Amino acid sequence: MSQKRFLGRMEILTKDDLVVEEVHVPEWGEDVWVRVRTLKASERDYFESTTLQRNGDSVSTNLQNIRSRLCLLCMVDETGERIFREEDEYPLGGKSAAALSRVFDVAQRLNGFTKRDVDDLAKNSPADQSDDSLSS
Repeated sequence: MSQKRFLGRMEILTKDDLVVEEVHVPEWGEDVWVRVRTLKASERDYFESTTLQRNGDSVSTNLQNIRSRLCLLCMVDETGERIFREEDEYPLGGKSAAALSRVFDVAQRLNGFTKRDVDDLAKNSPADQSDDSLSS
């Protein structure tokens, strides 16, 4: 039996554990690709806090601009740094749904958001949420 190896503080903090995948986005140009990376833990917390809002025992779901909110957290430059900021949510949400869906699908897969997670978000959403999410 092999011996267990435990990492120390510095080994964990310096470990490069963010996965990057390149995604072809033909809606933005024939030879256009973007880099999509896994979320940092703090970014996932931010995404979840802006999506699931708790008020006592009740939970509501904010699906408005969900694609742009996840994509802006996951699209990075060649150094792995995010290319968008939170204030870019609405301008990015104004881009092609087909283009953002390509990026969103990869971001969702890389970050372990399962179909069940998405279904749970939709199930917790108030009935009138979808009408609000289509307004600009």
